[in-house]
Amino acid sequence: MKNLLQSAADRATRYLEGLNDRRVAPTSRAIEGLARLDVPLPEQPSDPGDVLAALDEVGSPATLASAGGRFFGFVIGGAVPASLAANWLAGAWDQNAGMVTGSPVASRIEEIALGWLLELLALPRDAAGAFVTGGTMANFTAICAARHALLARVGWDVEADGLFGAPPVTVIVSEEAHVSVLKSLGLAGFGRERVTRVPTDGQGRMRPDRLPPFDGPTLVCLQAGNVDTGAFDPAEEVCERARAAGAWVHVDGAFGLWAAAAPERAGLVAGYERADSWATDAHKWLNVPYDSGIAICRDADSLRASMAVRAAYLVHGDRREPCQTTPELSRRARGIEVWAAIRSLGRAGVADLIERTCRHAARFAQGLRAAGHEVANDVVLNQVLVSFGDDEATRRVTAAVQADGTCWCGGTVWKGRTLMRISVSSWATTKDDVERSLEAILRCAAGPREPAA
Repeated sequence: MKNLLQSAADRATRYLEGLNDRRVAPTSRAIEGLARLDVPLPEQPSDPGDVLAALDEVGSPATLASAGGRFFGFVIGGAVPASLAANWLAGAWDQNAGMVTGSPVASRIEEIALGWLLELLALPRDAAGAFVTGGTMANFTAICAARHALLARVGWDVEADGLFGAPPVTVIVSEEAHVSVLKSLGLAGFGRERVTRVPTDGQGRMRPDRLPPFDGPTLVCLQAGNVDTGAFDPAEEVCERARAAGAWVHVDGAFGLWAAAAPERAGLVAGYERADSWATDAHKWLNVPYDSGIAICRDADSLRASMAVRAAYLVHGDRREPCQTTPELSRRARGIEVWAAIRSLGRAGVADLIERTCRHAARFAQGLRAAGHEVANDVVLNQVLVSFGDDEATRRVTAAVQADGTCWCGGTVWKGRTLMRISVSSWATTKDDVERSLEAILRCAAGPREPAA
């Protein structure tokens, strides 16, 4: 075991050290090479060292280098060193984080990490929280708590009786609500299409003047950080109306909620602390290994009621029982990595991570504009949308950037336009990474050069 784990550590270290010198996207040859792992079901045991070697030698070249400093696709962070090391140690511990009796260390670390998160994100200190896989499950968990609370107020026990015959709940979302919110609404039985969609302004913010009347049990879903533009819905106005009407406000803040941790960006989340529940990801801007999401709920009783599990063999004490706040019963101890990241960075380090990546995004926007390309959004956070002319030209440049390998940026369609999206989320991104990537993007936008005469 010792030699095997040392080999794993050596291989992982070598992989990370090589990220700066390799292509961000794998080559087609590396992807084709994955066929070497597709062997018939083994009849006999294999040497663990050979298994590890195959994974490294065949798998590592076929990875997308999202752990490095020049990956700007989706909203994916890297893994700060302490969180990655904690992930390795937690893997060796192999704890089931579902119950206190199953892992006293995992449950206690979760409690500590949750307290730190609430403080960093400027949320109610007595809120309850759940450590889940990511934004979709965080949204789902919080929406289930909302479902419980809203229906309980009109005398309906949704956990016991389901939604058949239940009083209707009005669900209000932005027309630019993230797909994870819509999926979560579907999972919770509200339906993905049975929602009222509120129009947005030119930056993708919900327009409060277009909100419908709040009548009866109502769930309003706000967005802290539009996935394309980084814009924030107007929480102050929406929460004021919702509170007066007894509506529940849920916030999808997968990455944008982290603006609260950076003094220069905190104004963007003004009013969001007045909501009833929040969903965010730690594997985005906190930069812990995948997967790591957090659901937070002001009403701890509603969260526990919606997620409660009872069985004779499950031993519950007086302390917070993790399985009573999450959809899962058995799960890995992902709170350990969150604890390690915050412990290593501290408040100042988290703030610097947010501010630094936002400055990198602003530099991308400045360089692209200076070269004559259109930046389609107000760059208030870490998201940059750019057009290279018409839709076809933008698709061509995006594909060329991905094929070039210097960096990786994704495409999107926003307000009916095809755009390239640059999302700067990684602690590992340096000024040099930004300049190298900017040069590559501009080179690809210029197209193939005519051969010299």
